[in-house]
Amino acid sequence: MQALDPGQMSARLDLERRDDASDGQGGIVPGFAAVTSLWARIEPVSFKDEERADEEVFTVTHRIWIRFREDLVAGMRFHKGERLFALRAWYDPDETRRYLVCQCTEEGR
Repeated sequence: MQALDPGQMSARLDLERRDDASDGQGGIVPGFAAVTSLWARIEPVSFKDEERADEEVFTVTHRIWIRFREDLVAGMRFHKGERLFALRAWYDPDETRRYLVCQCTEEGR
């Protein structure tokens, strides 16, 4: 396992969970609600550039390190300013319940 200095957790992120609302006609309006703010370390891993519907779109994958918590569920995301990091998977790198490494993707135009 790669050693982590807690001082490297210098990015302030909001952890958000899905909070969909009814549109009044039987459908839903997708939304998110803040769970908490936390300190994290963001490590870019890979970059992919592609064209979708005549528009250039990029996807960056990241490893985001946070302090251990038990309330992560599928569909959550991290939010930092205008940036959104979709949470894809997470694991405890050394099984000590100190940290979690989150595999995330960020899309942009």
